[in-house]
Amino acid sequence: MTRALPPDLKTEPLAAHHDRVRFTCGIDSLDQYLQMYAGQDVRRRANSVFVLVDQHEPAGVLGYYTLCATSLSQGDVPIAARKHLPRYPLVSATLVGRLAVAAGRQGQGLGTLLVADAMRRAYASAYVVGSSMLVVDAISEQVVAFYEANSFARLSSSSLRLGLPMAEIGKLITR
Repeated sequence: MTRALPPDLKTEPLAAHHDRVRFTCGIDSLDQYLQMYAGQDVRRRANSVFVLVDQHEPAGVLGYYTLCATSLSQGDVPIAARKHLPRYPLVSATLVGRLAVAAGRQGQGLGTLLVADAMRRAYASAYVVGSSMLVVDAISEQVVAFYEANSFARLSSSSLRLGLPMAEIGKLITR
């Protein structure tokens, strides 16, 4: 699951040199976020934005994801996942708020590479900011299936929100 990036690809924090204007994934809200709002969020420290680039074209954005802090009610966490979490009323978590792959590069496994990178970054920062799980908000049932294939589980049967405890991520990234 946590495949390493091919040597010609890398993820890095969003910076001024990245060509956000030409990015398109086919979902207007995800395109508009990167094109118009991601830079503001980074400056305001509202989200961290990471982009996937080809080292031969470092300005081109092949995909991106965002990370930020969030919390969940203990009751929103599935019983099976609670054994990995503290028993506080609110559970600290890291949210993958958005994840997108450029339209011309979809179906090549780049989304899975982005999820794996997000897992590694969230796990590494969990000891610094205190985070018990990684959470994602899927925008459709198709996206739910993608995250389920990447080890996430729905927080409730009717929800598009999924989670993965940091304890499980630790096992995945050390394989």
